[in-house]
Amino acid sequence: MANDLISTGNCGEYFVAAELERRGFTVALPMSNVKDFDILAIHRVTHKQLAIQVKTTHHSKKQWVLSAKNENLFGDDIFYIFVTLCGLETPQYHIVPSKFVAETITSEHRKWLNTPAKNGNAHKDNSIRKFDDSNNVYLNNWDILSSD
Repeated sequence: MANDLISTGNCGEYFVAAELERRGFTVALPMSNVKDFDILAIHRVTHKQLAIQVKTTHHSKKQWVLSAKNENLFGDDIFYIFVTLCGLETPQYHIVPSKFVAETITSEHRKWLNTPAKNGNAHKDNSIRKFDDSNNVYLNNWDILSSD
């Protein structure tokens, strides 16, 4: 199971890197695990530099698992690219500003904590956070990476 998750994550990172290269960025994938990003990208014309956090799922539900640390990972040049691989010929990409991700997972986690569990008891706090784009608001939102 752990190897499947690693393979899924690696596939997502390489698909995103290829797509960024195709869209005019020079891309670097660090050789070792870096705490806050998976890809560094520099636009070949504007020289805009971006840090990209990639999250990949092979499930049909457009929901990705994050952690509490992602509530504090945001900046103007930090983006999340959420990838869906579920039985698709080509991946689907959801490109989201990090500030929106941080705000959304924080508020959704608070709502979850304040909603009773199925048994009526309070939910117990944990570090799991989830981001959802079921409505495809950020699907193929590539232009946001090139805008100032």
